[in-house]
Amino acid sequence: MADPALEITALHKAFDAPAVAGLDLCVAAGELYALLGPNGAGKTTTLRMVTGLARPDSGQIRVFGVDALADPIAAKRLIAWLPDEPLLYDKLTPEEYLAFVAGLWSVPAGIAEARAEALIAELGLEGQRRVRCETLSRGQKQKVALAGALIHDPRLLILDEPLTGLDAAAARQVKDLLLARIAAGGTVILTTHILDVAERLATRIGIIRAGRLIAEGTLGELRGAGRQDASLETLFLALASAA
Repeated sequence: MADPALEITALHKAFDAPAVAGLDLCVAAGELYALLGPNGAGKTTTLRMVTGLARPDSGQIRVFGVDALADPIAAKRLIAWLPDEPLLYDKLTPEEYLAFVAGLWSVPAGIAEARAEALIAELGLEGQRRVRCETLSRGQKQKVALAGALIHDPRLLILDEPLTGLDAAAARQVKDLLLARIAAGGTVILTTHILDVAERLATRIGIIRAGRLIAEGTLGELRGAGRQDASLETLFLALASAA
């Protein structure tokens, strides 16, 4: 049987108080998994540990079978991480930024150029490709950052609030790109406060509260018997506020 894209076991992380408290989570390859929770639930902390930006106090993280704590470099080669605030080099153009990021990942020049062209087209960045990133709008910067995350063709794409700052047309471009990644066999994990996005796009949904997974499944499984017409918003509010 194929390894899960992500397998988290008994993950703990505390700051002044526990942020992630014994989290168990498994995401299959080929899923678009929405990780939902109220502010402070531990979503971003969890994803930062998966991507190697924070060290857990205890627990295990495996990415396609690779122990991310024992061999973080091998795990990071399989992952792309896009935070909610795009991180770009303002003096570079989108073309230059994508070439730079591809070089960091040792992507051959010809392959990098072809991928950059495809991503610029898919994300509607043709008109901004040769202007400095400092002049771009918040939404345009978000799309350039997404292109940079995809330039090395990661097997697992992790997105923290990827639609923040995007207008309706740009949001549609990003959603279409994510669905195309899934259709091509990739795996996507995202957090979002836009619950109708999770409702429409996600293969499965996990809801965490106080650093623990409290519900998980398809939308139909979360609805359960007698709640077949309930929206994800209704279900989320009921679960996230339960004692």
